[in-house]
Amino acid sequence: MDRLDAMRLFIRVVERRSFTLAAHDMDIPRSTCTKVIRQMELRLGVRLLQRTTRVVRPTLDGEAYYRRCLGILDDIEDAEGAFRGQHPKGQLRVEVQGTLARHFLMPGLPAFFARYPDIELSMSESDRWVDLVQEGVDCVLRYGQLRDSELVARPVTMLERLTCATPEYLERHGTPADIDALAGHRMVGIRSLTTGTVTPLEFRVGEQTRALALPCTLSVTGTESYLAGIRLGLGLAQVPRFHVQEDLRQGRLIELLRETPPPAAPVSLLYPRARQLSPRVRVFLDWAAGEFAARQAGDR
Repeated sequence: MDRLDAMRLFIRVVERRSFTLAAHDMDIPRSTCTKVIRQMELRLGVRLLQRTTRVVRPTLDGEAYYRRCLGILDDIEDAEGAFRGQHPKGQLRVEVQGTLARHFLMPGLPAFFARYPDIELSMSESDRWVDLVQEGVDCVLRYGQLRDSELVARPVTMLERLTCATPEYLERHGTPADIDALAGHRMVGIRSLTTGTVTPLEFRVGEQTRALALPCTLSVTGTESYLAGIRLGLGLAQVPRFHVQEDLRQGRLIELLRETPPPAAPVSLLYPRARQLSPRVRVFLDWAAGEFAARQAGDR
Protein backbone atom coordinates (compact mmCIF):
# COMPACT_ATOMS: atom_id res chain seq x y z
CA MET A 1 0.00 0.00 0.00
CA ASP A 2 1.50 3.37 -1.00
CA ARG A 3 1.68 6.32 1.37
CA LEU A 4 -1.41 8.08 0.04
CA ASP A 5 -3.54 4.97 0.44
CA ALA A 6 -2.02 4.48 3.90
CA MET A 7 -3.10 8.04 4.77
CA ARG A 8 -6.61 7.31 3.54
CA LEU A 9 -6.70 4.20 5.70
CA PHE A 10 -5.42 6.09 8.74
CA ILE A 11 -8.11 8.75 8.27
CA ARG A 12 -10.76 6.03 8.13
CA VAL A 13 -9.48 4.38 11.32
CA VAL A 14 -9.58 7.71 13.18
CA GLU A 15 -13.07 8.54 11.94
CA ARG A 16 -14.55 5.09 12.49
CA ARG A 17 -12.71 4.53 15.80
CA SER A 18 -12.19 0.95 14.70
CA PHE A 19 -9.69 -1.10 12.69
CA THR A 20 -12.43 -3.54 11.74
CA LEU A 21 -14.84 -0.91 10.39
CA ALA A 22 -12.07 0.96 8.59
CA ALA A 23 -10.85 -2.25 6.97
CA HIS A 24 -14.42 -3.03 5.86
CA ASP A 25 -14.80 0.46 4.37
CA MET A 26 -11.52 0.10 2.46
CA ASP A 27 -12.28 -3.50 1.44
CA ILE A 28 -9.07 -4.93 2.92
CA PRO A 29 -8.41 -7.56 5.63
CA ARG A 30 -8.26 -6.28 9.21
CA SER A 31 -4.76 -7.74 9.54
CA THR A 32 -3.61 -5.57 6.64
CA CYS A 33 -5.13 -2.52 8.29
CA THR A 34 -3.29 -3.03 11.58
CA LYS A 35 -0.02 -3.82 9.76
CA VAL A 36 -0.19 -0.64 7.65
CA ILE A 37 -0.88 1.58 10.69
CA ARG A 38 1.93 -0.06 12.65
CA GLN A 39 4.37 0.52 9.76
CA MET A 40 3.21 4.15 9.62
CA GLU A 41 3.92 4.62 13.34
CA LEU A 42 7.39 3.04 12.98
CA ARG A 43 8.22 5.26 10.00
CA LEU A 44 7.11 8.44 11.80
CA GLY A 45 8.59 7.42 15.14
CA VAL A 46 5.45 8.33 17.12
CA ARG A 47 2.39 6.57 18.42
CA LEU A 48 -0.65 7.68 16.42
CA LEU A 49 -3.44 5.66 18.03
CA GLN A 50 -4.51 4.60 21.50
CA ARG A 51 -5.93 1.08 21.30
CA THR A 52 -8.35 -0.37 23.85
CA THR A 53 -10.62 -3.40 23.73
CA ARG A 54 -13.61 -1.25 22.77
CA VAL A 55 -12.39 1.73 20.76
CA VAL A 56 -9.44 3.25 18.92
CA ARG A 57 -8.65 6.92 19.51
CA PRO A 58 -5.94 9.20 18.11
CA THR A 59 -3.14 10.42 20.36
CA LEU A 60 -2.24 14.11 20.26
CA ASP A 61 0.32 13.30 17.56
CA GLY A 62 -2.28 11.20 15.81
CA GLU A 63 -4.81 14.04 15.85
CA ALA A 64 -2.23 16.42 14.35
CA TYR A 65 -1.26 13.88 11.69
CA TYR A 66 -4.92 13.25 10.89
CA ARG A 67 -5.42 16.96 10.16
CA ARG A 68 -2.35 17.07 7.94
CA CYS A 69 -3.48 13.95 6.04
CA LEU A 70 -6.89 15.51 5.41
CA GLY A 71 -5.30 18.63 3.95
CA ILE A 72 -2.82 16.70 1.80
CA LEU A 73 -5.41 14.38 0.30
CA ASP A 74 -7.90 17.20 -0.29
CA ASP A 75 -5.22 19.22 -2.10
CA ILE A 76 -4.30 16.24 -4.28
CA GLU A 77 -7.93 15.51 -5.12
CA ASP A 78 -8.61 19.13 -6.05
CA ALA A 79 -5.41 19.43 -8.12
CA GLU A 80 -6.01 16.23 -10.09
CA GLY A 81 -9.70 16.97 -10.54
CA ALA A 82 -8.93 20.32 -12.14
CA PHE A 83 -6.92 18.62 -14.90
CA ARG A 84 -8.89 15.46 -15.61
CA GLY A 85 -12.42 16.93 -15.64
CA GLN A 86 -13.21 15.06 -12.45
CA HIS A 87 -16.24 12.81 -12.56
CA PRO A 88 -17.72 12.21 -9.08
CA LYS A 89 -17.54 8.58 -8.01
CA GLY A 90 -17.49 6.32 -4.97
CA GLN A 91 -19.78 5.54 -2.07
CA LEU A 92 -21.77 8.38 -0.55
CA ARG A 93 -23.17 7.81 2.96
CA VAL A 94 -26.18 9.99 3.80
CA GLU A 95 -28.39 10.03 6.91
CA VAL A 96 -31.92 11.33 6.29
CA GLN A 97 -35.25 11.92 7.95
CA GLY A 98 -37.31 9.31 6.13
CA THR A 99 -40.47 11.18 5.17
CA LEU A 100 -38.43 14.11 3.85
CA ALA A 101 -36.31 11.79 1.73
CA ARG A 102 -39.29 9.89 0.31
CA HIS A 103 -41.16 13.06 -0.68
CA PHE A 104 -38.36 15.37 -1.82
CA LEU A 105 -35.39 13.21 -2.82
CA MET A 106 -36.46 9.72 -3.88
CA PRO A 107 -38.50 10.80 -6.94
CA GLY A 108 -35.42 12.47 -8.44
CA LEU A 109 -32.91 9.69 -7.79
CA PRO A 110 -33.20 8.03 -11.25
CA ALA A 111 -32.12 11.31 -12.88
CA PHE A 112 -29.33 11.74 -10.29
CA PHE A 113 -27.89 8.30 -11.01
CA ALA A 114 -28.23 8.83 -14.76
CA ARG A 115 -26.08 11.94 -14.39
CA TYR A 116 -23.63 10.42 -11.87
CA PRO A 117 -23.54 6.69 -12.62
CA ASP A 118 -20.35 6.07 -10.60
CA ILE A 119 -21.81 7.26 -7.28
CA GLU A 120 -23.16 4.60 -4.92
CA LEU A 121 -25.64 6.11 -2.46
CA SER A 122 -26.02 4.48 0.96
CA MET A 123 -29.00 6.14 2.65
CA SER A 124 -29.96 5.51 6.29
CA GLU A 125 -33.15 6.76 7.94
CA SER A 126 -33.09 8.20 11.45
CA ASP A 127 -34.23 11.15 13.56
CA ARG A 128 -31.38 10.76 16.05
CA TRP A 129 -28.36 13.06 16.27
CA VAL A 130 -25.52 11.52 14.28
CA ASP A 131 -21.76 11.87 14.86
CA LEU A 132 -20.88 12.17 11.17
CA VAL A 133 -17.13 11.77 11.51
CA GLN A 134 -17.16 8.83 13.94
CA GLU A 135 -19.94 6.99 12.10
CA GLY A 136 -18.51 7.53 8.64
CA VAL A 137 -21.45 9.61 7.32
CA ASP A 138 -20.79 12.20 4.61
CA CYS A 139 -23.82 14.41 5.21
CA VAL A 140 -27.16 14.40 7.01
CA LEU A 141 -30.58 15.82 6.13
CA ARG A 142 -32.45 17.29 9.09
CA TYR A 143 -35.79 18.98 9.77
CA GLY A 144 -36.32 21.62 12.45
CA GLN A 145 -34.16 23.92 14.52
CA LEU A 146 -30.57 22.71 14.80
CA ARG A 147 -28.61 22.24 17.98
CA ASP A 148 -25.16 23.82 18.19
CA SER A 149 -22.48 21.64 16.64
CA GLU A 150 -19.20 21.64 14.75
CA LEU A 151 -21.07 20.85 11.54
CA VAL A 152 -21.67 23.19 8.63
CA ALA A 153 -25.38 23.64 7.96
CA ARG A 154 -26.62 24.41 4.46
CA PRO A 155 -30.28 25.56 4.57
CA VAL A 156 -32.30 24.07 1.71
CA THR A 157 -35.88 25.17 2.39
CA MET A 158 -38.45 26.37 4.90
CA LEU A 159 -41.46 24.07 5.24
CA GLU A 160 -44.88 25.61 5.74
CA ARG A 161 -46.69 24.01 8.69
CA LEU A 162 -50.33 23.93 9.71
CA THR A 163 -52.61 22.87 12.55
CA CYS A 164 -55.10 20.13 11.74
CA ALA A 165 -57.44 17.42 13.07
CA THR A 166 -59.89 14.87 11.70
CA PRO A 167 -63.59 15.70 11.20
CA GLU A 168 -64.44 12.98 13.74
CA TYR A 169 -62.24 14.58 16.40
CA LEU A 170 -63.81 17.98 15.75
CA GLU A 171 -67.30 16.49 16.03
CA ARG A 172 -66.44 15.25 19.52
CA HIS A 173 -64.52 18.29 20.79
CA GLY A 174 -65.73 21.18 18.66
CA THR A 175 -63.85 23.36 16.16
CA PRO A 176 -61.76 26.02 17.94
CA ALA A 177 -62.26 29.54 16.59
CA ASP A 178 -58.98 30.84 18.06
CA ILE A 179 -56.14 29.84 20.38
CA ASP A 180 -58.09 30.82 23.47
CA ALA A 181 -60.73 28.23 22.55
CA LEU A 182 -58.28 25.32 22.83
CA ALA A 183 -59.13 24.63 26.49
CA GLY A 184 -60.51 21.10 26.70
CA HIS A 185 -58.77 19.98 23.50
CA ARG A 186 -56.07 17.32 23.24
CA MET A 187 -53.06 16.94 20.98
CA VAL A 188 -51.00 14.16 19.50
CA GLY A 189 -47.51 14.72 20.95
CA ILE A 190 -44.13 14.37 19.31
CA ARG A 191 -41.53 13.44 21.93
CA SER A 192 -37.81 14.19 21.80
CA LEU A 193 -35.56 11.14 21.66
CA THR A 194 -32.84 12.94 23.63
CA THR A 195 -34.82 14.74 26.36
CA GLY A 196 -38.10 12.81 26.47
CA THR A 197 -40.07 16.07 26.46
CA VAL A 198 -43.15 16.62 24.30
CA THR A 199 -42.97 19.52 21.85
CA PRO A 200 -45.78 22.03 22.50
CA LEU A 201 -48.00 23.44 19.77
CA GLU A 202 -46.75 26.77 18.43
CA PHE A 203 -48.76 29.65 16.99
CA ARG A 204 -47.64 32.87 15.30
CA VAL A 205 -49.44 35.79 16.89
CA GLY A 206 -48.29 38.95 15.13
CA GLU A 207 -44.50 39.01 15.44
CA GLN A 208 -44.49 36.65 18.41
CA THR A 209 -44.65 32.86 18.72
CA ARG A 210 -46.93 31.47 21.41
CA ALA A 211 -46.33 27.93 22.70
CA LEU A 212 -49.19 25.90 24.12
CA ALA A 213 -48.98 22.40 25.58
CA LEU A 214 -52.23 20.43 25.53
CA PRO A 215 -52.85 17.07 27.21
CA CYS A 216 -51.71 14.12 25.07
CA THR A 217 -53.73 11.00 24.52
CA LEU A 218 -50.73 9.73 22.55
CA SER A 219 -47.12 10.88 22.29
CA VAL A 220 -44.60 9.30 19.93
CA THR A 221 -41.00 9.76 18.75
CA GLY A 222 -41.42 8.87 15.06
CA THR A 223 -42.96 10.82 12.20
CA GLU A 224 -44.93 7.91 10.75
CA SER A 225 -46.55 7.10 14.12
CA TYR A 226 -47.28 10.80 14.63
CA LEU A 227 -49.12 10.99 11.31
CA ALA A 228 -51.00 7.77 12.11
CA GLY A 229 -52.14 9.22 15.43
CA ILE A 230 -53.45 12.36 13.70
CA ARG A 231 -55.38 10.33 11.14
CA LEU A 232 -56.92 8.19 13.88
CA GLY A 233 -58.49 11.33 15.37
CA LEU A 234 -56.50 11.25 18.63
CA GLY A 235 -55.97 14.99 18.83
CA LEU A 236 -54.83 18.22 17.21
CA ALA A 237 -51.41 18.25 15.59
CA GLN A 238 -49.03 20.50 13.68
CA VAL A 239 -47.26 19.14 10.61
CA PRO A 240 -45.56 20.33 7.42
CA ARG A 241 -48.19 20.83 4.74
CA PHE A 242 -46.65 18.32 2.33
CA HIS A 243 -47.32 15.49 4.81
CA VAL A 244 -51.08 15.96 4.72
CA GLN A 245 -51.77 17.62 1.36
CA GLU A 246 -53.80 14.68 0.09
CA ASP A 247 -55.62 14.24 3.43
CA LEU A 248 -56.72 17.88 3.22
CA ARG A 249 -57.89 17.49 -0.39
CA GLN A 250 -59.89 14.39 0.45
CA GLY A 251 -61.41 15.91 3.60
CA ARG A 252 -59.81 13.37 5.91
CA LEU A 253 -58.16 16.23 7.82
CA ILE A 254 -59.32 19.80 8.42
CA GLU A 255 -56.95 22.77 8.63
CA LEU A 256 -57.53 24.87 11.75
CA LEU A 257 -56.58 28.29 13.10
CA ARG A 258 -55.30 29.66 9.79
CA GLU A 259 -54.94 33.16 11.24
CA THR A 260 -52.31 31.92 13.70
CA PRO A 261 -50.31 29.22 11.88
CA PRO A 262 -47.23 27.56 13.39
CA PRO A 263 -43.86 29.01 12.32
CA ALA A 264 -42.29 27.48 9.22
CA ALA A 265 -39.60 24.89 9.96
CA PRO A 266 -36.14 24.82 8.35
CA VAL A 267 -34.67 21.86 6.49
CA SER A 268 -30.87 21.69 6.38
CA LEU A 269 -28.06 19.57 5.00
CA LEU A 270 -25.18 19.21 7.44
CA TYR A 271 -21.61 18.09 6.81
CA PRO A 272 -18.29 18.15 8.75
CA ARG A 273 -16.48 21.46 9.01
CA ALA A 274 -12.99 19.95 9.27
CA ARG A 275 -12.51 18.90 5.66
CA GLN A 276 -13.05 20.05 2.12
CA LEU A 277 -16.00 18.44 0.42
CA SER A 278 -15.35 15.58 -1.99
CA PRO A 279 -16.83 15.98 -5.49
CA ARG A 280 -19.54 13.38 -4.81
CA VAL A 281 -20.68 15.24 -1.66
CA ARG A 282 -20.65 18.59 -3.50
CA VAL A 283 -22.84 17.34 -6.34
CA PHE A 284 -25.22 15.63 -3.92
CA LEU A 285 -25.67 18.79 -1.83
CA ASP A 286 -26.35 20.90 -4.94
CA TRP A 287 -28.72 18.29 -6.36
CA ALA A 288 -30.65 17.86 -3.09
CA ALA A 289 -31.10 21.63 -2.70
CA GLY A 290 -32.47 21.77 -6.25
CA GLU A 291 -34.87 18.88 -5.60
CA PHE A 292 -36.30 20.62 -2.54
CA ALA A 293 -36.81 23.85 -4.49
CA ALA A 294 -38.50 22.04 -7.38
CA ARG A 295 -40.79 19.93 -5.17
CA GLN A 296 -41.75 22.91 -3.03
CA ALA A 297 -42.75 24.81 -6.16
CA GLY A 298 -44.78 21.83 -7.39
CA ASP A 299 -46.54 21.37 -4.05
CA ARG A 300 -47.85 24.90 -3.98
